Amino acid sequence: MKRIGLALIVCAISVISYTHLANAEDKALSIPAVVAKVRPSVVTILTRGIPASPSPHGAQSGSGSGIIIDTSGYILTNNHLVEGVKSLVVGLSTGRLTPGRVVARDFLLDLALIKITAQDLVPATLNQSAPLEIGETVIAIGNPLALKGGSTVTVGVVSALDRSVLTPNGETLYNLIQTDAAINPGNSGGPLVDLKGLVVGINVAIAPSAQAISYAITLEAVYPHIQSMMLRGSVTRPDFGFTPVTVTPSVAASFGLEVDRGILVLNVDSSKPAGTAGLQPGDVITALDQHQLYNMGDFWHSVMREGEPPTIQLTVQGRSGQFNVTLQRPSLQKVSQ
Repeated sequence: MKRIGLALIVCAISVISYTHLANAEDKALSIPAVVAKVRPSVVTILTRGIPASPSPHGAQSGSGSGIIIDTSGYILTNNHLVEGVKSLVVGLSTGRLTPGRVVARDFLLDLALIKITAQDLVPATLNQSAPLEIGETVIAIGNPLALKGGSTVTVGVVSALDRSVLTPNGETLYNLIQTDAAINPGNSGGPLVDLKGLVVGINVAIAPSAQAISYAITLEAVYPHIQSMMLRGSVTRPDFGFTPVTVTPSVAASFGLEVDRGILVLNVDSSKPAGTAGLQPGDVITALDQHQLYNMGDFWHSVMREGEPPTIQLTVQGRSGQFNVTLQRPSLQKVSQ
């Protein structure tokens, strides 16, 4: 699948029972009615953190958006908004400001969970199966540019589905909704909703060299991981018995690799599938089922695809040459529990 460069917008089961889910009786609403329904669930996230590169100003500030997903204070937003953050404040739709803390992050899905302590929170209604159609009207709600006076609303259509884009950090985001609803810095982490007032996506990025091309992570892809993030503080992925690392120019130079792309294999456990199949530290996985791999996003997306054969075939570049490895494909249901 062709990758498109993008700019990130920066600037238990008991858990499932907490979350408001869509049901078959939800009916289409007017746009003002959708806004009235969802706006109380949208928050502003103000951050202060350490910049990635040295700065004469030291810590830097930013802002973005988030979605209240249950009454106990969990807020869903983007990882890139809170990465490196030292402190954050959440602004509720009522105008109240309250401290928040990051309780879970996943850079491959660009998701984060924030926890606040507050009363009378209004959770958004989540559509975990989101049967979207191209051309369907969608509404983006967020706080672009941290403008005073509350959240901003923009309207557009679903321009395309199942988009795949390459982020500035070299990883790939999959299963994205493309929309022409206007998205601007500060919208990141806010909801994309349908005309039933159901959250169908999380606004994440814009195409920097184009107009009216914005992206949102589908809630359908996100929802299976929310429970794990609440309970464990991370997304649960299968344990093949090694640590995967995206090969970048600096990684290739540091490890003396002869390839410039793929997944570097580190910390191999000889008692687990990777070790018993013959993988060694320093090997590089260059393809999975004959599809080239460029980063960890590619690897996990391919591993977790539904409806695929029960085994996966890895093409590996080792110190003594290229070889193939067969591993058992994990059970998706078992992983998501």
